[in-house]
Amino acid sequence: YQKQGSGYGYSGVRGLNALLATASTETAAPVILGQRLRRGSVGSPRGASRLVGDSLAILKRLVPAAGARVLVRADSAFYGHATVAAALTAGAEVSVTVKMDKAVKAAIAGIDEKAWTGIRYPQAIFDEDTGTWISKAEVAEVPFTAFTSRKKTERVPGRLVVRRIPELNPQDTDQPTLFDTHRFHAFFTTTDPEVLDTVTADQTHRGHAVIEQVNADLKDSALAHLPSGRFGANGAWLVCAVMAYNLTRTAGILAAGPFARARTGTIRARLVNLPARIASSARRIRIRLPQAWPWQQGFERLFTAV
Repeated sequence: YQKQGSGYGYSGVRGLNALLATASTETAAPVILGQRLRRGSVGSPRGASRLVGDSLAILKRLVPAAGARVLVRADSAFYGHATVAAALTAGAEVSVTVKMDKAVKAAIAGIDEKAWTGIRYPQAIFDEDTGTWISKAEVAEVPFTAFTSRKKTERVPGRLVVRRIPELNPQDTDQPTLFDTHRFHAFFTTTDPEVLDTVTADQTHRGHAVIEQVNADLKDSALAHLPSGRFGANGAWLVCAVMAYNLTRTAGILAAGPFARARTGTIRARLVNLPARIASSARRIRIRLPQAWPWQQGFERLFTAV
């Protein structure tokens, strides 16, 4: 309550609001490209467009431009023209969950019933005869132009990919429905259908939840507590927390093996907080580690690289 800038956000908890942008690949755990500390009552998309632009500029310096495809994934809080335009201007594609407004509902209603395809989902069964998944979850797509309320030059063409799941908890239990009712989860993407088809696009978009693992990782370390009553000091604390996270992730990559994708808490417990002692003999410093230590090879790879 004494922290400068604290307030009640959408979660109903009083505190501050941290916004993160991460980068990840299919083989590497995410690293943090940018961060912003905001007051607690601020809306989620506040400052997101600038953060996306800055983060993509950083990524462009880190990754060779030739052949590198960048996809910006986000949830519905960031479905807005400013954020999407910032990503497209920087040369990236977007995959953003949409809000179920009238335009989106109309587009979903226009999808042909034959267009739905079963996907691998919890409790799905693979039919070897037909080579398809028999699943309660299905996906389909339809051409869609985002932000049609804006002028024509600011409208963004793409496609709306929709996943539907049978509604297991209908609101009216006294009068059952004649047909199955569904819950719909839709997202807007500008990716080429030849690069990401409907099923692959859905699988790829669901991976945006990796940000929650990063949030949990930070809350398990430096962001368990913001130590100061001053907003600027807590902003600096967030920057230091991000630096520590990225350095720890780098240590895991250098150690390779199981550490390449391990949580930072695991890396700290097994490679940083060592059960070792330093000994000096004949003007040489030696580090003495326990015998039959299971993380010896990973530590040696990290030590050699550093």
